[in-house]
Amino acid sequence: MPPIAGEWAKALQGEFRKPYYKKLFTIVGEEYRTKRIYPPADDIFNAFHFTPLDQVKVVILGQDPYHEEGQAHGLCFSVKPGVGIPPSLVNIYKELEDDLGCYIPNNGYLEKWARQGVMLLNTVLTVRAHQANSHRDIGWEEFTDAAIRVLAEQDRPMVFILWGKPAQMKKSMIHNPKHLVLEAPHPSPLSAYRGFFGSRPFSQANDYLARNGITPVDWQIENIKA
Repeated sequence: MPPIAGEWAKALQGEFRKPYYKKLFTIVGEEYRTKRIYPPADDIFNAFHFTPLDQVKVVILGQDPYHEEGQAHGLCFSVKPGVGIPPSLVNIYKELEDDLGCYIPNNGYLEKWARQGVMLLNTVLTVRAHQANSHRDIGWEEFTDAAIRVLAEQDRPMVFILWGKPAQMKKSMIHNPKHLVLEAPHPSPLSAYRGFFGSRPFSQANDYLARNGITPVDWQIENIKA
């Protein structure tokens, strides 16, 4: 897996030397050698590669990667072009349409968001094929908590979007008054009707950024031509 670079590498360098991370690195390496693991190893840290620390203006927290063939590529909720749009992302697109009038695209590839400063971070970065949450509690949470703490320490306006209880458990780490925290139920079909729909996170985030002199996010994901 390509190492994290730039400001992220400096901010997280202490983690790489800790015993838990060395153990995690060993476990994950063995899993990739002996089982089918997603995302591809080169994509594990894409959330960090695509969104440099000094460019982060919105943080969306996911849980763990999609666990079916060809879906996960290192950005939470996103799938590669040509892959069917998963149900949670279908609901995110529905809310985006209602909130900002964006059309629903023919793909679920969210790299455009990441390149604009939307950090799409899962709390667990790998998973076994067909086994949701199979890499929970092997050390990833400690690492991504460190990343969330780094984000929370940035003394500039930033929006944290926390969908569902696992993400909302991170709220206690976010205490800078310059940061806006938006909470709603998870967009999965099991919970979206409990308050995710109608929560308007995208317009709220953009309004906050604009009020603070920061370029809003263009949330429209364009269709990919066949």
